[in-house]
Amino acid sequence: MEIKKSFEHGAPFLRRHDSTISFTRFRVVLTRGKLAKIRARALRKGVWFRVLKRAERAQIELTIRTVKRVRSLLLTKVLACLVMKLSNALESKVERLTREVGKHLARTICLIAQSWGHVSAFMWEAEHSFVQYLSVMYMNTPEMYKMYKVQGET
Repeated sequence: MEIKKSFEHGAPFLRRHDSTISFTRFRVVLTRGKLAKIRARALRKGVWFRVLKRAERAQIELTIRTVKRVRSLLLTKVLACLVMKLSNALESKVERLTREVGKHLARTICLIAQSWGHVSAFMWEAEHSFVQYLSVMYMNTPEMYKMYKVQGET
């Protein structure tokens, strides 16, 4: 995902504690272009109006119109929260389940296979396609057979 990649490779160092985000240090430079790309993507996917409140949309819009590069630490904190909110909404269900459930399922299956004597099973956990396959299988599993509960799932 484009937004997450820009925030992973030198982005703000975010720590999540019980749905709050604490900012420790910033390395990211938010520019007009980055914010415009994020806004365009959110508009295309239909999350711009659904996820952000009017004031939050206005903060991003005004920043795009008035600033070439965000220098204020306070404004960067506010915009980083909004970008994280958008990136979470832009993430597909398969990507979210791959991150939250698929890796745990792959680890469990790898440990079981190793205990049965399959020597190369430890490599399965690193294969994205295998983890994604397990996530899709989890999505299609009836509720009564699921062993992991995912936040936001009904």
